[in-house]
Amino acid sequence: MNGTTNFILSAMDATGAGFAEALEEATELGYAEADPTADVEGFDAAAKAAILASLAFHTRVTAADVHREGITEVTAADVASAKAMGCTIKLLCIAARGVDEAGRETVNVRVHPAMIPLTHPLASVGDAFNAVFVEADAAGQLMFYGRGAGGAPTASAVLGDVVAVARNRLAGVHSASESAYADLSVRPMGEALTRYHISLDVADRPGVLAAVAGVFARHEVSIATVRQGPTGGDAELVIVTHVAPDAALAATVHELRGLDTVRSVRSVLRVEGGA
Repeated sequence: MNGTTNFILSAMDATGAGFAEALEEATELGYAEADPTADVEGFDAAAKAAILASLAFHTRVTAADVHREGITEVTAADVASAKAMGCTIKLLCIAARGVDEAGRETVNVRVHPAMIPLTHPLASVGDAFNAVFVEADAAGQLMFYGRGAGGAPTASAVLGDVVAVARNRLAGVHSASESAYADLSVRPMGEALTRYHISLDVADRPGVLAAVAGVFARHEVSIATVRQGPTGGDAELVIVTHVAPDAALAATVHELRGLDTVRSVRSVLRVEGGA
């Protein structure tokens, strides 16, 4: 949903560059503004997610309802780890209709970077392009794709809005009004079901993996895969979880940071679009 961040992440994936280098290139090409905060911190994408969720689910969703994370913490190491898993990293806007524990229909809307499998249609959306991927009960899977950043695409979009307003004024009519008849509640981020990719810098000694696994067990988070590699006197643990509530996953990471055998939590990324 944001051409600037998609260009940056695509460049990091293609060249192995870090975030700062990719942002500099995006700025030179006119894809990033002088102050790129609205794009790289996810504010622009969150506003778009709120609009699309409101339209799709006939429910009033504001930008404040959207869980938002940007891409400034994504590293070249994260991109390399995603490649090793057969994935790529994208800044995703996810708006989903579901049912809470009480059986009430809800909407969850979130914006954050995530690993997605290369087999997913959104993985092929590179450069400064945008795409909207829709999954509907009757229509199945649909994707809408086009340029999302740069002078000409931006000017075209603005001019299109101006023409639409002018036509409505001449015809004496209003544009489509808000449709919020469904009035679904917005589900908090902690209840969203997702997966985590967690990279840990740990002491290279017996019992470390058991201690780490114990933390996951206490929070009822199931581990899907573990990859371990030595790095001098330390070791790296890369753990991918099964699907769990985001609150349980976040609590797991919080406790891992307090283990004396965990020197640091290098990165945490969500994993979407897989089993």
